[in-house]
Amino acid sequence: MNKVLQFSLADIDQAICVSHTSKENTVLRSGLSPAKVFMIPNAVDTAMFKPASVRPSADIITIVVISRLVYRKGADLLVEVIPEVCRLYPNVHFVVGGDGPKHVRLEEMREKHSLQDRVEMLGAVPHSRVRSVLMTSHIFLNSSLTEAFCIAILEAASCGLLTVSTRVGGVPEVLPDDMVVLAEPDPDDMVRAIEKAISILPSINPEEMHNRMKKLYSWQDVAKRTEIVYDRALKCSNRSLLERLSRFLSCGAWAGKLFCMVMILDYLLWRLLQLLQPDEDIEEAPDIRLCHHRGVEVCEGLKEEDKVRNG
Repeated sequence: MNKVLQFSLADIDQAICVSHTSKENTVLRSGLSPAKVFMIPNAVDTAMFKPASVRPSADIITIVVISRLVYRKGADLLVEVIPEVCRLYPNVHFVVGGDGPKHVRLEEMREKHSLQDRVEMLGAVPHSRVRSVLMTSHIFLNSSLTEAFCIAILEAASCGLLTVSTRVGGVPEVLPDDMVVLAEPDPDDMVRAIEKAISILPSINPEEMHNRMKKLYSWQDVAKRTEIVYDRALKCSNRSLLERLSRFLSCGAWAGKLFCMVMILDYLLWRLLQLLQPDEDIEEAPDIRLCHHRGVEVCEGLKEEDKVRNG
């Protein structure tokens, strides 16, 4: 896999990773210069993901899981954690949203421990329904074994939920310490983390948490930072074919030669396509930034141009 990553990134000028951990892994595995790799996190639509107007009753504590039910997402951990938490806390209920090959194991766990009335299995949850599920809950549980970032945590925090998550990948970078309780990907440690989360739940203010998320994670900010990286890439000088091939050659004694052969074939195919359809025959897209700066006048000009083309 490292060779494939090296091949994929050998010819790039700039790269973007969603966390510092992801950046470190990418640099180590691909051999890229750290100066070429930028960290820009994901964000959350806080206009969509906001707390319920009325906070759920604390008489029954609801812990929600929304995830693909697969090994990488720690579904096997849930099979061990859920029965133990239910045993310790009679007033705790679980809501599990998601589907996958591990769904059967969770159903078997529910039957084995007679938890049908305390563990609700929702199946696949469309993204448009995620907020409605989060609004009825108090704690969001993430049991992933590997994770570069985890947008689901952002969505839950934006809805005012306290998060309990495994300490893996870039997850520790996502939320401030008072918004998340981290645990090792071990059933006993995860149960202890849930116990801690339940004890501090009364101090959580969903509206305050939502407002903090607005400031921390904005798609507008992400777009601006991404544009800066793209502009840097555009300013990089064009390299000749030989210079580009030398990068692939450095990927390894045998792999480098193979990568060079693939790129030469790719280059010849590109030249053939250029002969079949020359560059000048391809219509360029309008510069959206130019439209934005010049306002309505430019946009109207584009509309008039379209009318002329259409006769």
